[in-house]
Amino acid sequence: MLRKNILDAGSAPGSLAADHDVVATRRTLLLAALAGGLPLVASSRAAKASRLNPDETIVTLPDAIRFVAWSGAPPHSGEMAPLYGGLDKPGPYFVLMKWYPGYMSAPHSYATDRLSLVLSGTWWVNSGADFDPNQTVPVPAGGFVRRVAHTPHYDGVKGDAKEPAVIALFGIAPVKLTLVDPTKPGWRQV
Repeated sequence: MLRKNILDAGSAPGSLAADHDVVATRRTLLLAALAGGLPLVASSRAAKASRLNPDETIVTLPDAIRFVAWSGAPPHSGEMAPLYGGLDKPGPYFVLMKWYPGYMSAPHSYATDRLSLVLSGTWWVNSGADFDPNQTVPVPAGGFVRRVAHTPHYDGVKGDAKEPAVIALFGIAPVKLTLVDPTKPGWRQV
């Protein structure tokens, strides 16, 4: 009976015969399940999830992430929270960077690509060796920026911003930052 109803369900869509066959098929499947032919709900003996192994899955909750001020930078210009690896240790790194309003980097480049995802606020970015904060492009939360190795760029948060920008950064360390003009400071107040 079940096989016949499924095969007959090929009647023209919207016809009374097709509608009747679909209802009959659904009813037959439900009755078969209730009679024990098909499981409707998972058994109470179903496999349970194992406990989290902290050696295999490392979780850091937001309140445990610690930002520290950038060394050598003006006070309250920016902070960083290393989450994986380090900027000076060979291998991949993943850090959070927090830019406060009113500060930007001087034009610089990196030896390797750097991948950036804006998590909150607006990050202002531009390419090139000539520093001009009025030519920067806003990247809001959710925006992605790829910095190509050995290409000059600069970025930061404009002075009229209401909040800092937090950016997640991924790259390969050790980070080798090269200022376009090493005779000038690496930070600019805007």
